[in-house]
Amino acid sequence: MASDTQSVTHSERNASRPQARVAASTAAARRPAVGARWVVPAKIAVFIAAWYPLARIVLFGVTDRLGANPIEFITRSTGLWTLVFLCITLAVTPLRRLTGVAAFMRFRRMLGLYAFFYATLHFTTYLWFDKWFDVAEIVKDIGKRPFITVGFAAFVLLIALAATSPRAMVRKLGRRWQSLHRAIYVIGTLAILHFWWMKAGKHDLILPKIYGAIMVALLGWRLMVWLRERRKLKPH
Repeated sequence: MASDTQSVTHSERNASRPQARVAASTAAARRPAVGARWVVPAKIAVFIAAWYPLARIVLFGVTDRLGANPIEFITRSTGLWTLVFLCITLAVTPLRRLTGVAAFMRFRRMLGLYAFFYATLHFTTYLWFDKWFDVAEIVKDIGKRPFITVGFAAFVLLIALAATSPRAMVRKLGRRWQSLHRAIYVIGTLAILHFWWMKAGKHDLILPKIYGAIMVALLGWRLMVWLRERRKLKPH
Protein backbone atom coordinates (compact mmCIF):
# COMPACT_ATOMS: atom_id res chain seq x y z
CA MET A 1 0.00 0.00 0.00
CA ALA A 2 2.81 2.39 0.89
CA SER A 3 4.49 1.84 -2.47
CA ASP A 4 1.15 2.34 -4.25
CA THR A 5 0.58 5.58 -2.35
CA GLN A 6 4.10 6.79 -3.17
CA SER A 7 3.67 5.99 -6.88
CA VAL A 8 0.33 7.80 -6.97
CA THR A 9 1.83 10.81 -5.23
CA HIS A 10 4.80 10.74 -7.63
CA SER A 11 2.42 10.52 -10.61
CA GLU A 12 0.34 13.42 -9.32
CA ARG A 13 3.47 15.52 -8.94
CA ASN A 14 4.62 14.71 -12.48
CA ALA A 15 1.16 15.51 -13.83
CA SER A 16 1.01 18.81 -11.96
CA ARG A 17 4.43 19.99 -13.17
CA PRO A 18 3.34 20.93 -16.73
CA GLN A 19 0.36 22.81 -15.29
CA ALA A 20 2.68 24.63 -12.89
CA ARG A 21 5.01 25.54 -15.75
CA VAL A 22 2.10 26.88 -17.83
CA ALA A 23 0.81 28.91 -14.87
CA ALA A 24 4.29 30.27 -14.18
CA SER A 25 4.89 31.21 -17.81
CA THR A 26 1.46 32.87 -18.02
CA ALA A 27 2.14 34.89 -14.88
CA ALA A 28 5.55 35.87 -16.21
CA ALA A 29 4.02 36.96 -19.51
CA ARG A 30 1.54 39.16 -17.65
CA ARG A 31 4.27 40.81 -15.61
CA PRO A 32 6.23 43.57 -17.42
CA ALA A 33 9.89 42.79 -18.00
CA VAL A 34 12.17 44.32 -15.40
CA GLY A 35 14.06 46.33 -18.02
CA ALA A 36 10.86 47.64 -19.60
CA ARG A 37 9.04 48.89 -16.49
CA TRP A 38 9.86 52.44 -17.53
CA VAL A 39 7.91 52.08 -20.81
CA VAL A 40 4.38 52.62 -19.46
CA PRO A 41 5.14 55.82 -17.49
CA ALA A 42 7.31 57.03 -20.39
CA LYS A 43 4.48 56.46 -22.88
CA ILE A 44 2.08 58.36 -20.61
CA ALA A 45 4.58 61.23 -20.40
CA VAL A 46 5.04 61.30 -24.20
CA PHE A 47 1.28 61.13 -24.73
CA ILE A 48 0.72 64.15 -22.48
CA ALA A 49 3.70 66.11 -23.85
CA ALA A 50 2.49 65.61 -27.43
CA TRP A 51 -0.56 67.77 -26.64
CA TYR A 52 1.67 70.76 -25.90
CA PRO A 53 1.52 72.28 -29.44
CA LEU A 54 -2.28 72.24 -29.47
CA ALA A 55 -2.49 73.53 -25.88
CA ARG A 56 -0.14 76.37 -26.86
CA ILE A 57 -2.35 77.37 -29.79
CA VAL A 58 -5.47 77.29 -27.59
CA LEU A 59 -3.73 79.34 -24.88
CA PHE A 60 -2.52 81.91 -27.40
CA GLY A 61 -6.03 82.10 -28.84
CA VAL A 62 -7.64 82.66 -25.45
CA THR A 63 -5.07 85.31 -24.48
CA ASP A 64 -5.20 87.02 -27.91
CA ARG A 65 -1.57 86.23 -28.80
CA LEU A 66 -2.01 84.62 -32.23
CA GLY A 67 -0.68 87.73 -33.95
CA ALA A 68 -2.08 89.85 -36.76
CA ASN A 69 -2.89 86.76 -38.85
CA PRO A 70 -4.23 84.00 -36.56
CA ILE A 71 -5.00 81.62 -39.45
CA GLU A 72 -1.43 81.81 -40.71
CA PHE A 73 -0.08 81.27 -37.17
CA ILE A 74 -2.20 78.13 -36.67
CA THR A 75 -1.42 76.79 -40.13
CA ARG A 76 2.34 77.28 -39.74
CA SER A 77 2.39 75.92 -36.18
CA THR A 78 0.45 72.73 -36.95
CA GLY A 79 2.49 72.17 -40.11
CA LEU A 80 5.81 72.55 -38.29
CA TRP A 81 4.75 70.17 -35.50
CA THR A 82 3.66 67.62 -38.10
CA LEU A 83 7.21 67.71 -39.45
CA VAL A 84 8.65 67.45 -35.92
CA PHE A 85 6.62 64.32 -35.17
CA LEU A 86 7.54 62.81 -38.53
CA CYS A 87 11.23 63.29 -37.75
CA ILE A 88 10.85 61.81 -34.26
CA THR A 89 8.91 58.83 -35.66
CA LEU A 90 11.64 58.18 -38.24
CA ALA A 91 14.29 58.46 -35.51
CA VAL A 92 12.81 55.61 -33.44
CA THR A 93 14.30 52.75 -35.47
CA PRO A 94 17.85 54.20 -35.60
CA LEU A 95 17.64 54.88 -31.86
CA ARG A 96 16.60 51.29 -31.19
CA ARG A 97 19.42 49.90 -33.34
CA LEU A 98 22.07 52.17 -31.85
CA THR A 99 21.06 51.58 -28.22
CA GLY A 100 19.82 48.00 -28.47
CA VAL A 101 16.69 48.97 -26.50
CA ALA A 102 13.86 47.20 -28.32
CA ALA A 103 11.24 48.92 -26.12
CA PHE A 104 11.71 52.16 -28.09
CA MET A 105 9.70 50.57 -30.92
CA ARG A 106 6.63 50.66 -28.67
CA PHE A 107 6.54 54.45 -29.06
CA ARG A 108 6.61 54.53 -32.86
CA ARG A 109 2.91 54.02 -33.59
CA MET A 110 1.83 56.66 -31.07
CA LEU A 111 4.31 59.19 -32.46
CA GLY A 112 3.22 58.45 -36.03
CA LEU A 113 -0.42 58.97 -35.08
CA TYR A 114 0.44 62.32 -33.52
CA ALA A 115 2.11 63.31 -36.80
CA PHE A 116 -1.16 62.42 -38.53
CA PHE A 117 -3.16 64.32 -35.88
CA TYR A 118 -1.24 67.57 -36.43
CA ALA A 119 -1.28 67.07 -40.21
CA THR A 120 -5.07 66.79 -39.97
CA LEU A 121 -5.25 70.03 -37.98
CA HIS A 122 -2.93 71.65 -40.53
CA PHE A 123 -5.08 70.59 -43.47
CA THR A 124 -8.34 71.39 -41.65
CA THR A 125 -7.15 74.94 -40.95
CA TYR A 126 -6.38 75.40 -44.66
CA LEU A 127 -9.66 73.72 -45.72
CA TRP A 128 -11.91 75.56 -43.27
CA PHE A 129 -10.50 78.95 -42.33
CA ASP A 130 -8.44 79.66 -45.44
CA LYS A 131 -10.67 78.24 -48.20
CA TRP A 132 -14.02 77.96 -46.38
CA PHE A 133 -14.66 74.51 -47.88
CA ASP A 134 -14.49 75.86 -51.43
CA VAL A 135 -13.70 72.56 -53.15
CA ALA A 136 -13.15 74.11 -56.58
CA GLU A 137 -10.63 76.57 -55.15
CA ILE A 138 -8.84 73.81 -53.24
CA VAL A 139 -8.57 71.61 -56.35
CA LYS A 140 -7.24 74.60 -58.27
CA ASP A 141 -4.64 75.20 -55.54
CA ILE A 142 -3.53 71.57 -55.55
CA GLY A 143 -3.09 71.61 -59.31
CA LYS A 144 -1.34 74.97 -59.67
CA ARG A 145 0.78 75.41 -56.52
CA PRO A 146 3.55 72.79 -56.22
CA PHE A 147 4.03 73.16 -52.45
CA ILE A 148 0.33 72.43 -51.90
CA THR A 149 0.46 69.54 -54.38
CA VAL A 150 3.23 67.72 -52.49
CA GLY A 151 1.72 68.63 -49.12
CA PHE A 152 -1.64 67.17 -50.11
CA ALA A 153 0.04 64.02 -51.45
CA ALA A 154 1.86 63.57 -48.14
CA PHE A 155 -1.41 63.98 -46.22
CA VAL A 156 -3.22 61.37 -48.37
CA LEU A 157 -0.40 58.88 -47.70
CA LEU A 158 -0.58 59.68 -43.97
CA ILE A 159 -4.29 58.86 -44.01
CA ALA A 160 -3.46 55.42 -45.45
CA LEU A 161 -0.85 54.78 -42.75
CA ALA A 162 -3.10 55.97 -39.92
CA ALA A 163 -6.00 53.82 -41.18
CA THR A 164 -3.80 50.71 -41.18
CA SER A 165 -2.03 51.37 -37.87
CA PRO A 166 -4.34 49.26 -35.59
CA ARG A 167 -3.01 45.81 -34.68
CA ALA A 168 -5.98 44.17 -36.41
CA MET A 169 -4.87 45.74 -39.71
CA VAL A 170 -1.28 44.62 -39.12
CA ARG A 171 -2.49 41.03 -38.79
CA LYS A 172 -4.86 41.33 -41.75
CA LEU A 173 -2.31 42.81 -44.17
CA GLY A 174 0.61 40.63 -43.10
CA ARG A 175 3.76 41.37 -45.13
CA ARG A 176 1.90 43.96 -47.18
CA TRP A 177 1.60 46.11 -44.03
CA GLN A 178 5.36 46.61 -43.83
CA SER A 179 5.56 47.44 -47.55
CA LEU A 180 2.75 50.00 -47.18
CA HIS A 181 4.30 51.65 -44.14
CA ARG A 182 7.57 52.22 -45.97
CA ALA A 183 5.61 55.12 -47.48
CA ILE A 184 6.72 57.05 -44.37
CA TYR A 185 9.98 57.73 -46.24
CA VAL A 186 8.06 59.24 -49.15
CA ILE A 187 5.92 61.24 -46.74
CA GLY A 188 9.02 62.64 -45.02
CA THR A 189 10.49 63.71 -48.38
CA LEU A 190 7.23 65.31 -49.53
CA ALA A 191 6.84 67.11 -46.20
CA ILE A 192 10.30 68.68 -46.56
CA LEU A 193 9.53 69.75 -50.14
CA HIS A 194 6.22 71.25 -48.99
CA PHE A 195 7.97 73.22 -46.23
CA TRP A 196 10.91 74.25 -48.45
CA TRP A 197 8.82 75.51 -51.37
CA MET A 198 6.43 77.32 -49.05
CA LYS A 199 9.30 79.15 -47.32
CA ALA A 200 11.23 79.77 -50.56
CA GLY A 201 8.56 82.25 -51.65
CA LYS A 202 9.46 84.38 -48.63
CA HIS A 203 13.23 83.75 -48.89
CA ASP A 204 13.29 82.24 -45.41
CA LEU A 205 15.02 78.87 -45.68
CA ILE A 206 16.68 78.56 -42.27
CA LEU A 207 14.16 76.10 -40.79
CA PRO A 208 13.67 74.13 -44.03
CA LYS A 209 17.44 73.61 -44.23
CA ILE A 210 17.60 72.41 -40.61
CA TYR A 211 14.72 69.96 -40.99
CA GLY A 212 15.91 68.98 -44.46
CA ALA A 213 19.32 68.04 -43.00
CA ILE A 214 17.63 66.00 -40.25
CA MET A 215 15.45 64.18 -42.80
CA VAL A 216 18.42 63.49 -45.11
CA ALA A 217 20.36 62.05 -42.15
CA LEU A 218 17.45 59.81 -41.09
CA LEU A 219 16.68 58.56 -44.61
CA GLY A 220 20.38 58.25 -45.45
CA TRP A 221 20.92 56.05 -42.39
CA ARG A 222 18.10 53.76 -43.54
CA LEU A 223 19.57 53.57 -47.03
CA MET A 224 22.96 52.55 -45.64
CA VAL A 225 21.37 49.84 -43.48
CA TRP A 226 19.40 48.54 -46.46
CA LEU A 227 22.52 48.43 -48.68
CA ARG A 228 24.50 46.65 -45.94
CA GLU A 229 21.78 44.01 -45.55
CA ARG A 230 21.64 43.53 -49.32
CA ARG A 231 25.40 42.87 -49.40
CA LYS A 232 25.06 40.27 -46.65
CA LEU A 233 22.37 38.42 -48.61
CA LYS A 234 24.46 38.27 -51.80
CA PRO A 235 26.27 34.93 -52.29
CA HIS A 236 30.08 35.25 -52.17
